[in-house]
Amino acid sequence: MANIINFSDAASIGLHSMILIAKSDKPINAIQLSKALGNSKHHIGKVLQRLVKDGFLSSFRGPTGGFSLEIDPKTITLYDIYVSIEGKSKVKLCPDDNHICPVDKCIKKKVVKRLSDEFVSYMESQKLVDYL
Repeated sequence: MANIINFSDAASIGLHSMILIAKSDKPINAIQLSKALGNSKHHIGKVLQRLVKDGFLSSFRGPTGGFSLEIDPKTITLYDIYVSIEGKSKVKLCPDDNHICPVDKCIKKKVVKRLSDEFVSYMESQKLVDYL
């Protein structure tokens, strides 16, 4: 059975890693996250570097290194994390000259866009702190 909403591996790694890092009182490295999440340390490192670049995390090298939270978890939404990994949510609507269904009942506009808007709204309402 198909999932209606499905996170990419990268989005799932980003969201779950942020929760684990926010729960920790010391930096967590990619090896520790790999064991906890069951993903490659290389894939985790690549995803988390996007979050470092966007200022959500800081990273430290060395034996006591790892990733730590840079921003208060009360101010970070799940959508902020999602956008850092995947980019802003976009819905491609039907071209104006290619309407199959009546314009006032367009499947993409009435269903897909509405569900996408609700997804974004829900993700924006969820703070990282809510998952700690």
